[in-house]
Amino acid sequence: MTGTAVTEPVRVVIADDQALVRSGFRLILAADGIDVVAEAADGTEAIVAVRDTRPDLVLMDIRMPGMDGLEATRRVLAENGDHAPRIIILTTFDLDRYVYDALAAGASGFLLKDVTPEHLVAAVRLVRSGDALLAPAITRRLVERYATREVPASAVHPGLSALTPRELEVLRALARGLSNAELAASLYLSEATVKTHVARILFKLGLRDRAQAVVAAYESGLITPGAADA
Repeated sequence: MTGTAVTEPVRVVIADDQALVRSGFRLILAADGIDVVAEAADGTEAIVAVRDTRPDLVLMDIRMPGMDGLEATRRVLAENGDHAPRIIILTTFDLDRYVYDALAAGASGFLLKDVTPEHLVAAVRLVRSGDALLAPAITRRLVERYATREVPASAVHPGLSALTPRELEVLRALARGLSNAELAASLYLSEATVKTHVARILFKLGLRDRAQAVVAAYESGLITPGAADA
């Protein structure tokens, strides 16, 4: 049988200890054709749900009873390796002290729970496509508060030496939380060229996505808190 290819819907697990939040998010996502394949009320349930349903993405509340979202994020990513779903952290506070740790653990970004329906849907689709959900202002505030200010030599990422001068420039700009379009405008490059540079940076550093690249840039001392405003 031939015909137009049908794009499979994004498959999502929602992990939050509040049933009302889960129900609300499910309704919003379903209205836009996004398939919520399971819900979880804590980190342990989230791990089981991911194991059972193999979703594309998990909306993970960071504050849950029992196993919290940070530990669940670590375990989901470790257990599933290259086939792990992307994880968006849900938090009530834009400076939750665990958010930076979640990004370092491999999460692809975070959302505040009071997000608008339009932003929620856009965020899910953005992260599912391979991008990271990192608003510049939030990224800057997170790293300024939590990144190590004194960087030991052992923390320098060994892959940095493999980057070209242009790739290092792109990584520094990326660490400021700029989108591809903003990177292109800032560096006078086309978006296609920026995407190529970003892909090469991730490959050379052995990173999953832009969120991990931001963390690596700060933790290795390539860019320091305060420099993001430069």
